[in-house]
Amino acid sequence: MSRHSPDQSPLPFPDKEADADPRDDAPALTPPAGLHADPGEALAAPRLPRREPRRPLWARLLGRALAPWIALKIEPQAPAGLVDDRPVCYVLEDYGLSNALILDRACREAGMPSPLQPLPGDPVGRKRAYVALSRRNAAGTLNALAKGKRPQKPSTHSESLARLLEAHRADPTIDVQLLPVSIFVGRSPDKASGWFSVLFSENWALVGRFRRLLAILLNGRDTLVRFASPVEVRGIIAEDLSPERTVRKVSRVLRVHFNRIREAVVGPDLSTRRLLVDKVLSAPTVQEAIADQARRDNSSNEEAWKKAYLYAYEIAADYSHPVVRSASFLLTSVWNRIYRGVLVHHLDALKAAAPGHEIVYVPSHRSHMDYLLLSYLLYNKGIVPPHIVAGINLNLPVVGTILRKGGAFYIRRSIRGNALYSAVLSEYVAQLVAGGYSIEYFIEGGRSRTGRLLQPKGGMVSMTVRAYLRQPTRPVLFQPVYIGYEKLMEGTSYLDELTGKPKQKESIWQLLWGIPKVLRQNYGQVVVNFGEAIPLQRLLDEHASDWDGRPLPDDERPEWLSRMVDATADRIQVHINRAADVNPINFIALALLSTPKHAMSESDLMAQIALSKTTLTDVPYSDLVTVTPHTPQEIVAHGEEIGVLQRISHPLGDVLRVDDETAVLLSYFRNNVVHLFTASGWIASCFHNNRRMSGNTLLRLGRSLYPFLQAELFLPWDADGFVERLERTIQVFVREGLLERVGEDEGGIYQRNSGQTDEVFRLRALGHPLQQAFERYYIAISVLAKNGPGTLGAAELENLCQQAAQRLSLLYAPAAPEFFDRSLFRGFIQKLREMELVKLDHNSKLVFDQRLDVWARDAKVILGRELRHTIEKISPAAVRPDSDPSVPA
Repeated sequence: MSRHSPDQSPLPFPDKEADADPRDDAPALTPPAGLHADPGEALAAPRLPRREPRRPLWARLLGRALAPWIALKIEPQAPAGLVDDRPVCYVLEDYGLSNALILDRACREAGMPSPLQPLPGDPVGRKRAYVALSRRNAAGTLNALAKGKRPQKPSTHSESLARLLEAHRADPTIDVQLLPVSIFVGRSPDKASGWFSVLFSENWALVGRFRRLLAILLNGRDTLVRFASPVEVRGIIAEDLSPERTVRKVSRVLRVHFNRIREAVVGPDLSTRRLLVDKVLSAPTVQEAIADQARRDNSSNEEAWKKAYLYAYEIAADYSHPVVRSASFLLTSVWNRIYRGVLVHHLDALKAAAPGHEIVYVPSHRSHMDYLLLSYLLYNKGIVPPHIVAGINLNLPVVGTILRKGGAFYIRRSIRGNALYSAVLSEYVAQLVAGGYSIEYFIEGGRSRTGRLLQPKGGMVSMTVRAYLRQPTRPVLFQPVYIGYEKLMEGTSYLDELTGKPKQKESIWQLLWGIPKVLRQNYGQVVVNFGEAIPLQRLLDEHASDWDGRPLPDDERPEWLSRMVDATADRIQVHINRAADVNPINFIALALLSTPKHAMSESDLMAQIALSKTTLTDVPYSDLVTVTPHTPQEIVAHGEEIGVLQRISHPLGDVLRVDDETAVLLSYFRNNVVHLFTASGWIASCFHNNRRMSGNTLLRLGRSLYPFLQAELFLPWDADGFVERLERTIQVFVREGLLERVGEDEGGIYQRNSGQTDEVFRLRALGHPLQQAFERYYIAISVLAKNGPGTLGAAELENLCQQAAQRLSLLYAPAAPEFFDRSLFRGFIQKLREMELVKLDHNSKLVFDQRLDVWARDAKVILGRELRHTIEKISPAAVRPDSDPSVPA
């Protein structure tokens, strides 16, 4: 557990390793039978000394003119080892004078034969030793489109390549190696030095001579030349195919290779929105949905098709590489202005696992900055940004278009009852998965207003799984991501919502007016931790052992599918929590919110922070959890610097506090990491109202209560694992003087100090974050018991529990806003049903037996008598239909 892992790199200054795409180490070319693909063999072959012929005069003159504008990065570092002493013919993706000059320079720097000298006997017929698969005719294409004509179809293969292959057929003594070479001008996302450099960087678009010249002038010093393993022409000729089939086969293999390399270096060609929409609308499932829609509306198929077409265009992203690079250029200055840095941990593990997989990023969702930050840092680390699922509410004028060109695709908040929209959306996701495009979505459905991970929604997970099952060709990897902030841009709006104000609808004017205020703020540091990736195949092995790996039709719904989707969503949340980061504000929130007035002396605050760090270090939650390396003194100073802490000077020692409004916001940051302190919080809570307790009782109660904590906080252990953590934490408490072992019985007897000592104060502070969870549980049990079995439905119980919690927060000191969060009561009731402590009868009412009474008696050990009495007194009874609604029954 460390803040500084090997792959950490503050943004926007990424390390050198960030230039590599995770797919770069995949095989660059998969040649057909007879192709030479072992660089080791080529390296071992004897090499005869060559005498380099003099290059043409025009090449020398133009090369000198181009030299100041070009700086090459050659991969691999020693490409000469890829070939032996047989003649080499280089293969480029496109013809072009600049490509020829760059290739010639790269060959000279690498000590390889010049491409501007003819092969022996000149079988190519061009007095050159290179060929290209195609000629990019951007001007002709654009002119044809402007005139409303269809562009001329490009040649399916290179005539020079055809002549070379035919020469091999005619003369058995000719044996040439084809060496594919990819050239990219301005592809590195972290080297662009200006706005125009960004716009004229390498992409998939057709470009003319003028644009190519601008790209070289602006980005030429960031040129990548990548050599691949050679293709043995003689081996292909030996297959004895017809001349036309031979040329087509070699062209196809080379074209696939160039596309793979371009996709890995500059990202996939995502500019084909229209073509992707056409694929979606022509899919059988969408065609059936269109026909069904026409029947329901009593309209024509054409009208239903238009509706589907509008849905598809409303959804589909319109990825633009220049826009993404431009946004990256702008965001760099924004992040530098408002953040103290963006720390990234554990990205190397993703880079190692990603090749050959469809990556689905599933981050925590706490701010609108989440998707901007994640896409930005991936792009700056040399990884292609994902397609991002965004709510339709973000499709604002101008901003929505920019986000769409950045890879966002929009979905409606609710699609229930709209079969046509559901079919179009599912097919669009399926096309993305089948196409190998990485995807990002937030399984919580919306931003967390409390700082806790929300209960996951399985809609997008289900679409992803269905897409894979329909076409199980590229394995899917779910990548959980934890994003931690020290200060939220949406803090004020969250505070309003938590105090009961309705959520404001996003608007372009609200966004524009908010920009100056945001740019004047200091939002501290952001940490992005990549959790342990989750292979979909592993989940299928666990929950769908009878699936044989064959594609499943769209209309087939196996009984295990729903169960597996729920398990996948829960596993993702668990892995996000296992990659948490504990920043200075988290520590401050944990300490100060445990006091009635949210204030501590400076020495007490630093001691409490030190104790919290000790519990994390001595009983680590996960090896992926990171903790701020700052000392308690530095943490306090940082809290003052960003305006969280207020210092009140006093002759007997300074007091540090937060005001009531800040305290509510701090509860958000406490909840980010409360799951890391579950074991220590449980033990401390047991001694809140009990001075002495046996170790066996403490462990037994912890095992009994753990399933509810596990469901609420997405904890990773089973009951035995949690008990083992309790035992280790008890030893830490004894060592730190918080508890004392006083009995020699089996399991021991432990006691805390009496009175108001520092140790008692710190022990109570550790238990405070979990105390409210136990109070919520007891409220639910008390309401059930008061109304009796067979009286309340699940929704009625949720409503009454929420009312009781609100009442309790008014009678006592103001609680954290999530204390009366209805969804937390819903989760607790669902867990009671899963454990069969309560059941639904034939009237859908909750019934229970004496086992619930046993559980309630255990809860009394944790809660004080006065608090229990208050909860039992305020627990409401249901209102019967035949009574006055204002009077409880």
